[in-house]
Amino acid sequence: MKKIITTLVALMILTGCSLPGLGGSARNNDIVIAGGNTTERQILSEIVSQMTQHYLPETRVSLINNLGSTLLIYQAMSRKDANISGAMYTGTSLTGELGLPASRDPQDALKQVREGYFERFDMVWFPSYGFANSYAFMVTREFSETHSITKVSQLEELAPSLRAGVDASWMDRKGDGYADFKTQYGFDFGTMYPMEIGLVYNAVQVNEMDVVLGYSTDGRIDGYDLVVLEDDKNLFPPYDASPVLSRTVLEQYPELETIMLKLEGAIPQETMQQLNQKSDEGKIEPKVVAREFLEEHNYFEDKTVKPLIQRSDYKFLNEKEGE
Repeated sequence: MKKIITTLVALMILTGCSLPGLGGSARNNDIVIAGGNTTERQILSEIVSQMTQHYLPETRVSLINNLGSTLLIYQAMSRKDANISGAMYTGTSLTGELGLPASRDPQDALKQVREGYFERFDMVWFPSYGFANSYAFMVTREFSETHSITKVSQLEELAPSLRAGVDASWMDRKGDGYADFKTQYGFDFGTMYPMEIGLVYNAVQVNEMDVVLGYSTDGRIDGYDLVVLEDDKNLFPPYDASPVLSRTVLEQYPELETIMLKLEGAIPQETMQQLNQKSDEGKIEPKVVAREFLEEHNYFEDKTVKPLIQRSDYKFLNEKEGE
């Protein structure tokens, strides 16, 4: 049933239909958060939702979860089915929705998506949660130790005989996808298996794959005792994670700026991996993981923030206000 609803939501977004019966409506000035189908995106969307409900208890807050790609999340916001994205990633959106060349400089990538999202989509890309979730090749610890491999380039000699499981969407990505991998590293794997990103970790653990491409903050890395190989030829650009809000929802609920800024730098890399592991390995619902995290930090009530308009890296907000 859940899969049927998820598919229905995606089809409605793609065709421009509204989402009746699935909670609030962004068109009716409710707060609607677009989540994703990864554990990480679901946890972050729940954190945003619960922070909002904590500080704006009288406001209707809804969550559209299990959207299967960044493109679907962006389309949900652009069609006003949602007005907040719980998590967007710089490297993905830079080459995806914005159609710009990949940048391997984290600050440059962040600058481009901030300005690009505001100028082209009228959306505000907030400061990072405090971590980057990059693509990463990984192997079992046994494979790493047996072959003395800790870097991606060291796979070259064995590559013709290796089975590689990769995120299906990575195969056609521009800038850091499959074609770019072959150019950057100068070799290819014997057999490539495009698959759902969530399946790669188990596939390599049970020896159905020799090497897989996953996400660097996934909790199953520690749980399955996998070794993340160093991207020693710098194929992958930074993927810093941030919430993104429509300008309209910020105008309707100006308190949201402070709420989102309380989450700035609040989730370091190690913390995000631990939260993912709690859900994936501990079988704890993302909603519960988010609640426990926020309760542990008292919803960051004691944290003071600096408004975006006072920041030099958000000076384009001032320029827009002056128009």
